[in-house]
Amino acid sequence: MSFHQRITRKTNCGIGFVSEPERLSLIHDPSCAAAIWRRKPLTSFQNWIDAQAPEKLPNARMILPPERVTNALTNLADLSGLSNCIERNLLVEDVSALAQIFANIMQVAYLRFRLQVVSSNACHKFHIDSLKARLICTYRGNGTQYGISENGTNPYEISDLPTGSVMIMRGTLWPENPMTGLLHRSPPIEGTGETRLVLVLDPIEDLDEELDENILH
Repeated sequence: MSFHQRITRKTNCGIGFVSEPERLSLIHDPSCAAAIWRRKPLTSFQNWIDAQAPEKLPNARMILPPERVTNALTNLADLSGLSNCIERNLLVEDVSALAQIFANIMQVAYLRFRLQVVSSNACHKFHIDSLKARLICTYRGNGTQYGISENGTNPYEISDLPTGSVMIMRGTLWPENPMTGLLHRSPPIEGTGETRLVLVLDPIEDLDEELDENILH
């Protein structure tokens, strides 16, 4: 059983839409500010994760090599009380696969791994991250919002990254940045009762500079 069903590929100005995970390497194209893998989670998986109590969702931040993600996430799920089932295995396998794909694309041995349970307006202002690149995937709740800003203000047209879809976007530290004005934010959910589960991966190029993080070797 796979986590997703395939979605047709398309393209847009400054943003590349792909139908295969390997094509996320499109982020290296000089004209690409973000690469998006649009996919639709299996209904059985989505129903399962949406039904979980927020306190049972794994929530952690650490630095680790991609090959350690499976064990780390399995331990997190055990500690949080998330029941061991097919759907939990799908979550672990998918997160682990994305970590390996992203590490390969960015050619790094370590990642900053964050699986975050969000129930407030975290990072609700449109911005660009102060790092080289970032992978984002929302497994539960509304996905990341993004749009093109012409003068630094909020985008006139806002798009929503579908739940389960994957975005790799460039940050301000990318060696070359196309002048697309691409900004993103977490969707405002304050007062709605919604709980999101968001995966965020950042590449770590110099491990010695990351002394304040929980590092797994």
